[in-house]
Order: sequence, then structure tokens, then C-alpha cells
Amino acid sequence: MISYLRNNEIDRGRWDACLGEIPAVRPYAMSWYLDIMAPGWEALVDDDYLAVFPLPRWKKYGLNYIATPIFLQQLGLFSADGDPKRMAEEFISFMPEFCRLVDLCIGQEAHIPGYTLTPRFNYELKLDYPYEEVWVSYMTDCRRNINIARRYPQEITEDVKPEEVIMLFRKYTARRAGVIRNTSYARLGNLMRHCVSSGLGRILGVRSPKGKLLWGMFMTEVHGRTTMLFTAGSRKSRELRTSYLVIDHLIRSYAGTGQIIDFAGSSVPSIAIFMRSFGGEKTTYWRLYRNTLPWPVKFLK
Repeated sequence: MISYLRNNEIDRGRWDACLGEIPAVRPYAMSWYLDIMAPGWEALVDDDYLAVFPLPRWKKYGLNYIATPIFLQQLGLFSADGDPKRMAEEFISFMPEFCRLVDLCIGQEAHIPGYTLTPRFNYELKLDYPYEEVWVSYMTDCRRNINIARRYPQEITEDVKPEEVIMLFRKYTARRAGVIRNTSYARLGNLMRHCVSSGLGRILGVRSPKGKLLWGMFMTEVHGRTTMLFTAGSRKSRELRTSYLVIDHLIRSYAGTGQIIDFAGSSVPSIAIFMRSFGGEKTTYWRLYRNTLPWPVKFLK
């Protein structure tokens, strides 16, 4: 039986144990991730915590709604067994009716009357083979850019603070990413600090000879999956092809281990081409949307 649980009713130990049974599970549904990035989150759970469905619930203008927060790509149904599409459709049918706006990215192609479903795309690279074989699978332009980057002295370091990467992003990238509120940046900083201190993630960066951060990347490393969650780069880093160098370094370090490199997707065509150039597999997730708010409230942002 499926139950709707408030935040304080969720057994986080049983929740994370359920996720721990899923091979290479994405980090977004882990309780610690949700506690930081979607505080107050709620959930649909079966009685034995064999299947879970997180609900990032928010409130605005006195109205409750469910929406995927920024820096959290996708949620949906999480279970080690069963038909995920059928189960997701069953769980979605239990979505609380008082949440009249639902804008949620999920991992299942679940068709439910009253909802629209729009595909979104990601790239993943499973590193089963030695680096030499992975290198051959790179696109020609990717290999060329890596070789250009290797001409310059670029030292990769993990001595990078979360605030540095966020400041770099805000300076060079934020205006292309749409409106991002200060609270979202604060939550991201908290997530980065938690992951680094707990061994659940790392920050890689490259500095100029004077110590200025040129490029940085925050990634989570959980259950056999490395998720490149947040990157930022200066104009100089683009000239030096730094992003190609660092990601190639990361792939080389994991080659042959079976680790999955998750590029975390993008709707920006140039970034999608960059992700694809490393030979990853295109995967699909879905935007689930329903808006039954009364007019004119339904048009408010």
C-alpha cells in the first residue's frame, strides 16, 4: 500500500537503505541530498520502503506545489524491483490533490491522464574498458581539444572552496542559466561542503599561475556513479580547453572500474554537444507537468 508521508514521518534510515539496493543509483533522491536542496520534502512510500517517490513540496502565495529544484536533475520512482514505469504511474496517481501544480522531472516515462510528459536528455559513460579503448570512442574534436589543452601547463587540484566555484559561475555563466536565487546558491554551497566533508563528492579545479581559479567542477561520487553536478569556467579556461583536460583526467582515473560518469544533462545545445563528445550514451528522463490552479493564479511565476 502506498502512503503519503510528511517530512517528519519519513524514516531516513529505511529510505536510504532502499536506495542502497539500486545499482548506480542517482544521488538526487538520497535523504541527505533532499534535506539540503529541498528542505521540507515529502514522499510517497510503500509500507515496507521497497519503493519510494520523493516529492519536493513548496509553498508560494499560500499555494502548495511540487517542483524539481535547481541543481537536482531528476527524481521519480526508486525501487530495486518491479516494473518502474508501471510503478511510477501507480505512485503518481497517489499525488496529493492539494498540490494543484506539479512540475517534476522523473526518470520514468509515466503516462497519466491530466499530466503532460516532455522528454529531456542526459549523457552517461560507463567505464568498463581500459582508457585506451575509451579514448578511441571520443569524438575527433574532443581528442583534438584535449591535445590542445595538454600543450599548456594546467595542474588539477582539489584545493578549491565551494564559494570559489560559485563565484566563478556567477561571474561567467549565471546570466545564461536563467534566474537563480541566492537561496539556491546557498543550498548548493551547503551540499558541496557536506559531500566533501563526508567523502560523498569532490571539487576539482585549475588555477592560473597566480592562484586565481580558472575552472572548477563539483561532483558527487555515490554508489558507483560520479555525477558532474556543477561546473564553472572563465574565458581563459575556454581558450585553454581546460574542461576537456579535467574530464579526460577524471575518465582516465576511473577507466576499467565500471564507474558511471553522469554528465547531468543540459538543454543548452553547445553543452549537450560537449557532453556527447566523450562517447557517452544518450539517456532520457521526463518532465511531468500538471497545472490545475485557478485563473489567473496559474500564470504567476
